[in-house]
Amino acid sequence: MKTLKSTKLVALFLSLGLFLLASCKPQEALIEPDSSATEFITNGKQVTIKDHGQGTGTTTLTADKTWILDGMVFVNNGSTLTIEAGTIIKGKPGEGEAASALIVAKGAKITAIGTANKPIIFTALADDLNGSVAKTDRGLWGGVILLGYGQLNTTPSTLNIEGIPTTEPRGQYGGNDDNDNSGTLKYISIRHCGTNIGADNEINGLTLGGVGSQTTIEYIEVFASNDDGFEFFGGMPQTKYLISAYCKDDAFDYDQGYRGKAQFWLAVQDPETGDRLGEFDGADEPENGAPFAIPEIYNATFIGNDNAGKKTITFRANAGGKIFNSIVINQNKGVDIEIKEGSTTESSYKRLVSGDLKIENNIFFNIEDNTQTGVVKLNPDDAVSSAYLTTSTDFLGNYVANAKNTFDINPGISTPKISNWSPVPTADVTTNLAEYPSTFFKTVAYKGAFDPNAENWAKGWTLLFE
Repeated sequence: MKTLKSTKLVALFLSLGLFLLASCKPQEALIEPDSSATEFITNGKQVTIKDHGQGTGTTTLTADKTWILDGMVFVNNGSTLTIEAGTIIKGKPGEGEAASALIVAKGAKITAIGTANKPIIFTALADDLNGSVAKTDRGLWGGVILLGYGQLNTTPSTLNIEGIPTTEPRGQYGGNDDNDNSGTLKYISIRHCGTNIGADNEINGLTLGGVGSQTTIEYIEVFASNDDGFEFFGGMPQTKYLISAYCKDDAFDYDQGYRGKAQFWLAVQDPETGDRLGEFDGADEPENGAPFAIPEIYNATFIGNDNAGKKTITFRANAGGKIFNSIVINQNKGVDIEIKEGSTTESSYKRLVSGDLKIENNIFFNIEDNTQTGVVKLNPDDAVSSAYLTTSTDFLGNYVANAKNTFDINPGISTPKISNWSPVPTADVTTNLAEYPSTFFKTVAYKGAFDPNAENWAKGWTLLFE
């Protein structure tokens, strides 16, 4: 064996050291490290995320960069995605399987905590946040989806969420843990979303599938979705301070046995489009599936589109639900409650009779003809006999007459049709209040989502009140 001279030996060690040092140096971009791995491709202050199956992993999206979703990006089971206050996340355009969205899968968590001064913003790639897209441009990317182990009332008990191809196993939701925790969302604005993935199948602004009660969801705005603002599929998520504005379809939608608690919801329909302020379904298949959909909603403010001929709220498919201390204004048609006849059939009317559906201590104004019989009606199917309908209409009339709602008193809320409008009521909305349950709900001395003696809590962090 030959012996190396000392100078050559030193040079060899120096070369080896420089090689190891270069190998450890942080990389500016991760380009196709593996066909199954997720890419984080850095270009200056932008990072593009492309999911090849492994999801984001446990990582943090920092506010010093703009993060671009290229296709459907998942937070996989066992991972936690943290998003710093003030972070901007943009979705690339695309439809079908090329749609861009952020999906928090079952068993994953998200910690996305913005502030009133530094909200987290999800928007379209084309949006420079300075007028590059019109406020009401819709369907420019997908949306945000949370999935959990909360109970559904469907058969089978686990489903694939709307808006994601059924071939994607990470799109499953449902289970038997209503206390499931998908993490925390606070002070978040989701804009210009709702792209198509197929015929009449769009992604909602924020979709909650089987989300459990330990998940924190507060101060969330969905603005200009091409589908619903918020849609709840089963589970028991508890939410406060939600805003659905200028969405093409329904402001709030629930189905499949949703049993959450909610307070301080604001719905604002576009003056030129939009469907119901609330589309409330009980079940898909079977329609009498348990548990029944019986959420509790306090202090909502629903501002309709009074020239579109749309309904205010629909209860159907055996949906229940309890709405108290809320304000509903400016919608062409009122609340309709599905009714079916027969001892073996279930319907939302039966939920009313059983006490699972309540509409009490609310203010309705400029709805239908401003009368209780015009605002709250039954919607019979073809098989309901005239005798049964008459008896049921009498029952509904007696219920509504004693439910402490008002139908012709103006709460003094201006609408988006005028400049500098405000959802804060100027009339007296502090009387005749329903009592609040002892858990979750904040006890307040007013109806609707806004304290008439306080500032508008939606100002500053939303696109609606920027």
